[in-house]
Amino acid sequence: MIMIKKLIGTIALSLTCAVSFAAGGGYKLDRAPDRITDMASLQNGAKLFVNYCMGCHSANSMRYNKLTEIGLTEDQIKKNLLFTADKVGELMHIAMTPEDAKKWFGAAPPDLSVIARAKSATMGPSGVDYVYTFLRTFYRDTSKVTGWNNLVFPSVGMPNVLWQLQGPRTLEHVIVHEAEHADGSKSWERSAANYDAQGFSVIKTEELADYEGSPVDKAILTPVDATNAAAFDNNVADISNFLGWMAEPMQLQRKQLGVWVLLFLAFFLLVAWRLNAVFWKDVK
Repeated sequence: MIMIKKLIGTIALSLTCAVSFAAGGGYKLDRAPDRITDMASLQNGAKLFVNYCMGCHSANSMRYNKLTEIGLTEDQIKKNLLFTADKVGELMHIAMTPEDAKKWFGAAPPDLSVIARAKSATMGPSGVDYVYTFLRTFYRDTSKVTGWNNLVFPSVGMPNVLWQLQGPRTLEHVIVHEAEHADGSKSWERSAANYDAQGFSVIKTEELADYEGSPVDKAILTPVDATNAAAFDNNVADISNFLGWMAEPMQLQRKQLGVWVLLFLAFFLLVAWRLNAVFWKDVK
């Protein structure tokens, strides 16, 4: 009984920590469409990943022939996706070396093999949600070196490689926060920044005299062409789900196996409980 109580306490503590982590701050992530079993979506995501992402980002833990598991043939891979290798059995390397990347960008772009798992939160948004929101929240900002900024990752060093698919958009960003002045006093301020489609901004800041509310951080991205924006969101969903699949190609089998494991453990717990009762029934 003591061991069972300790186990329950450990599980409860783990769940508490997980919930606390999931409730952390930052830009609220959008829920990505679940297309992990949609072969057409994964194939389109693979095409977009190779054409738009692999100029800078590698996937060194993935081999090209693994893409046959999402319905592609080796001949299709050779003709349409094999740009940085000679054989479909090779890893998805890129031509750019880490040394060149550091010299050109200040830091080497991360490998994206398991980025969807790395960005997932226990009992919180998945890594697919992170990628989906990140790629859809770029906006023009002429104050940045790359000419771009991002709501999920402010001042990110990565330019918007999908800008042609995204199309022009404007941003209205309102922040209400408590500011500390040079004399040590504090007051609430409202800052409203409006970015046009070319990235030029108009920022207005005003002091809120009798504000008694909570901090506000609200951003509204408005596409110039709503139809194009819908098509862009669809493509980003495909890329995000492909990265989710690539991070763990066996995840569906793992989840199916997990159900059987839990059922076995539940049955074994019942058997162990009854054996324990029979063993100790005559012990006072």
